[in-house]
Amino acid sequence: MTLRASAAAVLAAASAASAALLVLAPQAVAAPVPQPQAATAETRAAAARAAAAPETLATVSRFFAREGKVSPETAQPRIAGEPVPVHHLSPEFVAGKAGAPVARLEFLASEAVSSDGQRAALWTARTEAGWQVVNIATGDDEFRYAQLGAEKLPGGTVFREPQIDAWYVAGGSRVLPLDEDAARAVGAGGTSLDAYRTRVTQAYGDKLPGSAYALRGAAGGVAEGSAEPDAAVSGVVGGAGALALGALGVLGVRRFRRSAEA
Repeated sequence: MTLRASAAAVLAAASAASAALLVLAPQAVAAPVPQPQAATAETRAAAARAAAAPETLATVSRFFAREGKVSPETAQPRIAGEPVPVHHLSPEFVAGKAGAPVARLEFLASEAVSSDGQRAALWTARTEAGWQVVNIATGDDEFRYAQLGAEKLPGGTVFREPQIDAWYVAGGSRVLPLDEDAARAVGAGGTSLDAYRTRVTQAYGDKLPGSAYALRGAAGGVAEGSAEPDAAVSGVVGGAGALALGALGVLGVRRFRRSAEA
């Protein structure tokens, strides 16, 4: 198990160069903008432009400098490779909607690398103001599991079950695990798509949007919307879990992430 620092970015168009990264409490988050159903060449290009924008890189420099390993001036972040689509378990699939895919596109991730080798994922999503970076998270989970999934099941859909931080690849009638959390959930050899649906429906079917569980504001269910920080992460802002990074204009949140491969 590793700790992953995350900061939800509020990059205002008029003052993005000096905008702070803020993690918003769930009740403060506006209605999310629906994301595209698939990552097209056009959406990938828009995400790449947002990630490589000078104001974004200035914010990423401050993020990499948050622990003093480098300064904002020497971080010199660069974008490595192309954006990758990141899918999460679909609420429609959990609800048993006919024809619903197992996962839906949540955001596109671009990998940023600092001068001292630090890596971070820039989550880019469509907002009311266009494509913007909405979160920065340390590490390379999104890219590593995308590659592992392509090797394990070419042509499959790599997705995350955020409730247990498990990564899978699905294709045809099979769901295969990509990390230890997923292997514990479905077995090292994976499971059928029907069996996986049964498991997640039993686990989350009463926690879907509109349920009594969701209306109470409890974390851990299947949420509507996209590209927002996990509810369990957002809820700790202002408490002991929040790391205020002062003059850097960054508010980071430490969250548990398991990264060992199965």
